[in-house]
Amino acid sequence: MRFAFWRRGEEKAAVQRALPKSAPVADGAVAKPALPMSAPDEPAPATDLDLHVLGRALARKRSWIVVPTVLVFALSLAAVNVVTPRYKSEARILIDNRENAFLRPNGERDLERTSLDAEAVTSQVQLLLSRDLARDIIKKNKLAERPEFDPVLRGFSPLKSLLALFGIGRDPFSLTPEERVLDSYYERFQAYAVDKSRVMVIEFQSEDPELAARVTNSIADGYLVLQQGARQDQAKSASTWLLGEIDKLRGKVADADSRVEEFRSKSSLFVGTNNIPLSNQQMGELNTQLNNARALKADAETKARLIREMLQGGKPIEASEVLNSELIRRLAEQRGTLRAQLAEQSSTLLDNHPRIKELKAQISDLDRQLREEAGKVSRSLDNDARVADGRVQALQASLDQSKKQASSSNSQDVQLRGLEREAKAQRDLLEAYLAKYREATARENIEAAPTDGRIISRATVSNTPAYPKKLPIVLIATLATLLLSSGIIITGELLRISAPGAVGRAFAPAAAVIRRREPVMETGAMDEPAPRLSPEPELASPLAPSLSPEPELSPEPAMAYEPVISEPQPAPAQTVDEIDALAGRLVAAGPAAHKVTVLGPATGESVTWTALTLARLMARQAKVVVVDLVASSPVLTAATVDPTAPGLAELMQGEATFAQIITKDRQSRVQIVSAGRPGFDRSHLQSPRLALAIDALLRVYDHVLLDAGSAVDLPAELLTAKAQAVVVPDAGMARDARHQMVDQLRAVGFSEVTMLSKPCAPSETVARGPRVVAA
Repeated sequence: MRFAFWRRGEEKAAVQRALPKSAPVADGAVAKPALPMSAPDEPAPATDLDLHVLGRALARKRSWIVVPTVLVFALSLAAVNVVTPRYKSEARILIDNRENAFLRPNGERDLERTSLDAEAVTSQVQLLLSRDLARDIIKKNKLAERPEFDPVLRGFSPLKSLLALFGIGRDPFSLTPEERVLDSYYERFQAYAVDKSRVMVIEFQSEDPELAARVTNSIADGYLVLQQGARQDQAKSASTWLLGEIDKLRGKVADADSRVEEFRSKSSLFVGTNNIPLSNQQMGELNTQLNNARALKADAETKARLIREMLQGGKPIEASEVLNSELIRRLAEQRGTLRAQLAEQSSTLLDNHPRIKELKAQISDLDRQLREEAGKVSRSLDNDARVADGRVQALQASLDQSKKQASSSNSQDVQLRGLEREAKAQRDLLEAYLAKYREATARENIEAAPTDGRIISRATVSNTPAYPKKLPIVLIATLATLLLSSGIIITGELLRISAPGAVGRAFAPAAAVIRRREPVMETGAMDEPAPRLSPEPELASPLAPSLSPEPELSPEPAMAYEPVISEPQPAPAQTVDEIDALAGRLVAAGPAAHKVTVLGPATGESVTWTALTLARLMARQAKVVVVDLVASSPVLTAATVDPTAPGLAELMQGEATFAQIITKDRQSRVQIVSAGRPGFDRSHLQSPRLALAIDALLRVYDHVLLDAGSAVDLPAELLTAKAQAVVVPDAGMARDARHQMVDQLRAVGFSEVTMLSKPCAPSETVARGPRVVAA
């Protein structure tokens, strides 16, 4: 939504017709050749930092710098030579694992120990700082008998008592002797770890260099002794605890073993060879015998069957059982002999010869006998097979019976195994505790137990004082005094320059000169009185309520001013009073007027001039910033100290930061944010980031004034969100049109709308240094 309802239709033409025409410059006001006129130099604005002014102030008050600096130099030099010096000695300890493999427990001999981390080294440093070690060192070196460590032995100190009375210091008489010595001990003692190493540094200071070295070495030795004692105490406590646990475990192991044996005898679960239950061994043996019997049976049956097949088939009997028979071998030999005789006789005798028939009959009888003997062997094997079968059946029956007995005792066997496991666990734990007890006892009896550290550098007596550091103390005190005195003078000068009275006094001479020249101005045909020609706008007067009295001026020839367009001049006093009252109300409203939008249909620079005037008046009591949303106005360009500074357009493009776009007003404490450099693209003012920028300004400043001009192309949300409106009307705008405009602005979202009576614009502008000519 755009604010353009005052620019539509005939209303725009009516407004243009109502605009007053600029009064022409009178002929009498035409300047003659100008003569330069001396005027006071314009001082630098109060908000600028003038290094030349500060330098002159330092030079003018140099005695306030030199005298304290020299005095502090002398005092610090005397102090460092009066203070009793302290000497520092240093020792170093390396943290490493010095325990060899022979002294380690059995469980750790095969393990590679990890190196210490930074936290472990820091923990060792805290061990050096322990109060127990400190008490041993104090007792060993008799530090409590030295006045250096017990302030009470030095006598009464009025200064310390006075400080203790006000609670600044500690009263040594309120502390015990041990606390006093410990405080002095820790004040002079320092221990720390070297970065990225396992080295600890021990430092101790004392007025006696030999005592410093002796105490430092005592701390290092005491640290090692403390570690050895801790290890021996650890081993002793471990052996004591293990001894008690071993006595308990012995009773538990005996009880568990007795329960196992009692249950085994009660359940008849006896154990045979190799801790195997007797029933299992019996079943194993029966199973072996059964397999053997089955093998014998199968072998006999197979051999008998083969022999029968040979006999039935008429084949030669070549079975090993038949051939191994002595009778069959003799019969076979006889048959062989008879066959040889038959072959011999057949060569001379015929087949029907009685001898031949006899031999053949004998051979046939031998073959019959061989077959009968083979049949006997076959029947013998059948008998062996039947015997083996009977044995198999008997063994199978025994095995089945054993299986039944084993199955009936399975539940009891499970209970027995549970008891055995419990007994074994107790026995193993007892054996482990016994081994650890033997190791702990051996480590406890070692006179010099290994520690985790060793001294790599012992302390030596130092001849150079470590305190006080004379040169640094003198330099720091002298430079600090120099900087402090210079800072005080600079701060006072800045406060004097920035004081409100200083601004008024700086501009008072120029204002007086201008006022005394006003009667000689020739206004020509102008109807209205000429504005007061002041080097700065009238609104700056509240900053200087009392001006210097104007000096008497000698009569001078009449002068005429030559108008030169330069800076905007103030509006008539009536309009300024109205804006001044409005500024007071806005400041009093506080957060309700946190954001103020100045807009209106007035032409020229009236809206911008009104916004700037209102901001300057409000800046007397609050932090105010003016944001230009129209363009680079000549009014703001003349008012800012940096006309070339970037603006909102550059901020939206990312080419500038907030620190770069915020500039100062020449005449007041108002800060100004321009729309952008000349020629910028106004489309950047439509960016959503612009609202974020305005919100950022609202967090910093008490009041943010938006110079919206006619607000033709600006988003309504940007101008109306939590904002009040100040409307600058056109000079010829009717009362009804003004009321209608106020209603419309309230309708679009402004929380409050203030309509000024008339535009706030100067009738003419002149240069800050006017040029004059004789009339």
